[in-house]
Amino acid sequence: MDKLVLRSHIALLIAMLLWGSSFIALKVAVTAVSPMIVVFVRMAIGATAFLVMWPWLRHGFNYQAGDWKFLLGMTLFEPCLYFMFEAQAMQYTSAGQAGMVTAMLPLMVAVAAFFFLKERTSIRQWIGFGIAVSGVVWMTVTGDDSEQAPNAALGNFLEFLAMCMAVGYTLLIKHLISRYSAFVLTALQSFAGTIFFFPLAMASTWPETISFSTLGVLLYLGLVVTIGAYGLYNYSMTHVKATTAAGYANLLPVFSLLFSMLLLSERLTTSQWIAIAIIFVGVALSQERKQRIPKKAPPAVTG
Repeated sequence: MDKLVLRSHIALLIAMLLWGSSFIALKVAVTAVSPMIVVFVRMAIGATAFLVMWPWLRHGFNYQAGDWKFLLGMTLFEPCLYFMFEAQAMQYTSAGQAGMVTAMLPLMVAVAAFFFLKERTSIRQWIGFGIAVSGVVWMTVTGDDSEQAPNAALGNFLEFLAMCMAVGYTLLIKHLISRYSAFVLTALQSFAGTIFFFPLAMASTWPETISFSTLGVLLYLGLVVTIGAYGLYNYSMTHVKATTAAGYANLLPVFSLLFSMLLLSERLTTSQWIAIAIIFVGVALSQERKQRIPKKAPPAVTG
């Protein structure tokens, strides 16, 4: 494994850590502020940061005729519909269980990449994906009821719909990633999300005050997660296949559960610890031994 590929795997691991923590941050935020307000403020913070960086980013944006359909669809799927479903999901399910649902994303992306990107997926990878998903299912059925998950079935279903939006986003961005900078596309998502969620936020009930801790969580979501995680993930996409990178999403339920245990006092059973080990085995199997650098591989992202 050469240094660039190794750095890409490290970048993917850090990105998963950040996205895993985002479920906890979002769960904390929506308990204090309306979900639509949380997403709007998060998008606005990210958009402001990208606006400051725009003099450097604009060189990566050279509009090509007809791309408006793909750009519009990209932003509609993510962040608009994606975060609408995910923010609502966090009202009904726990941060840990929402993270578990994201383990379905690699399988969904693998199928999409097979049909639309013509990426070959080996039997070994499919077995790895299957083992990882079985670990996620195990964690789900062995988890105890929690006050943080008043209607886990509904919340997990909404999170699954968010994953569907992530796949739709992936299919559309495959037409754009070879022509536009990954950071430019992420900036456009932040700008579009700010506009989309503004009327929804205005129609929500705003709290009289927002605590410094909640504001800190919103800043973390808008700056560290939006820019840091997306940036690291998009960097990795230049050196590994889409399905290989997507395989790392199987670590999201692990990290979200661990962060939930440390920060939200959720507890893991012995069976869940075994399930975590199974997920790690599945992720290891789903990684290819030889990497190919794809030219049009899209980032299948979450969080």
